[in-house]
Amino acid sequence: MTGSTFRFAPSPNGELHLGHALSVLLNSDLAKAGDDRLLLRIEDIDLTRCTPEYEAGIHEDLRWLGIGWEEPVRRQSEHFEDYAQALARLIEEELVYPAFMSRGEIRAFIAGQDKAGRDWPRDPDGAPLYPGLDKSLGTAERQRRIGDGQPFAWRLDVAAALARLDLSPGRPLEWREYDDDDLGRFRTVAADPSAWGDVILARREIPTSYHLSVIVDDALQGVTHVVRGRDLYHATAIQRLLQELLGLPAPAYRHHRLILDAEGRKLSKTLGHTGLAALRADGKTPGDIRRLVGL
Repeated sequence: MTGSTFRFAPSPNGELHLGHALSVLLNSDLAKAGDDRLLLRIEDIDLTRCTPEYEAGIHEDLRWLGIGWEEPVRRQSEHFEDYAQALARLIEEELVYPAFMSRGEIRAFIAGQDKAGRDWPRDPDGAPLYPGLDKSLGTAERQRRIGDGQPFAWRLDVAAALARLDLSPGRPLEWREYDDDDLGRFRTVAADPSAWGDVILARREIPTSYHLSVIVDDALQGVTHVVRGRDLYHATAIQRLLQELLGLPAPAYRHHRLILDAEGRKLSKTLGHTGLAALRADGKTPGDIRRLVGL
């Protein structure tokens, strides 16, 4: 693993909790073990929810845990042009389309399908797939709607994207998934982006998306190993598709176990009793945090 680059990439839209602690400690431990790089990335594309106060809290919590990282820190809100260039390439290659259906229209369409006895497909997170009715619009009609100021989002045409890759049994879409307990072992996972339907890559109010920005950042920063929670395991399929479309390198992945609350739910930033700042104020030490997350 010599020459590897790891990264911890929180969003400053709440306080770090024990789940974040597990992730950053794993990344830090792995980087130290191989004398490798550890980067800190601030994923703040949602300018309405991310705040400087939460970002300052992230830095404070990480320093208290004894985490060190390379400077400068990449802040996504300062690099929208990088994501715009990637999106422009996909637009030029006709692999994305402007999607005009509102949330209400989507709900009404799917309700009609369900009422007719047709179970509408859902993505791995349980959200209904986008109907994709806009894909049949002609260029002139799309331009008219955009010119009239009608709200829209850029969605990835997953079927067109997969066709463009010309995948075959000898050239499947997949990723390397390292063993949760032994980074010397990995397995190959088949990626199924179609399970997500036509995901959003950019909105009017947010000119990029998690999927698009994360693969651009990982490539630009030379990230070789992505160590993150198991809740993002299935999302890797969409990210692998985008990496292939844009000719970007694919890191190796490790999706670690999640820290759950007493009811078996994934921890949330709204659950203050698991927040690192609250635990620190309660007298917990960095060593206590390691024990609480099972390290």
